[in-house]
Amino acid sequence: MSGKRKIAIIVRHETSQKCIGKGCLRAFNSFEDSFERYHGEDIELVAFCDDGGVTDDPIENLKARIEQFKKYGVNTVHVSTCNRAKNPNYETMLALLAEEFEVVGYTHGSAKRKLSSETQPGDEEHNKL
Repeated sequence: MSGKRKIAIIVRHETSQKCIGKGCLRAFNSFEDSFERYHGEDIELVAFCDDGGVTDDPIENLKARIEQFKKYGVNTVHVSTCNRAKNPNYETMLALLAEEFEVVGYTHGSAKRKLSSETQPGDEEHNKL
């Protein structure tokens, strides 16, 4: 990728009610876990937001965020580990985001997806929800 990589992190709304994003931001700032791939790159965190939550049309919420990401030049979206573990629309979310951006399906912990009933390394606070 030429130029600055502009990254957005999209977290699960329900988790964000209790989580301050420490795991996602630690991984970003330390170039760990899903952000390890960017060592030596010029990166900027442009957006850190939730997915809009469970509503009648959660995909519309996501589409609104996609438009904002595009407006601010985001080229890479990391879907949070809590979304990967607990969002029933996770696969749809990835597909929709991938139409516009490079997408990474987690932020911190293991690169392998686990079921929400399994422990996510470094994500214990998320599993209490």
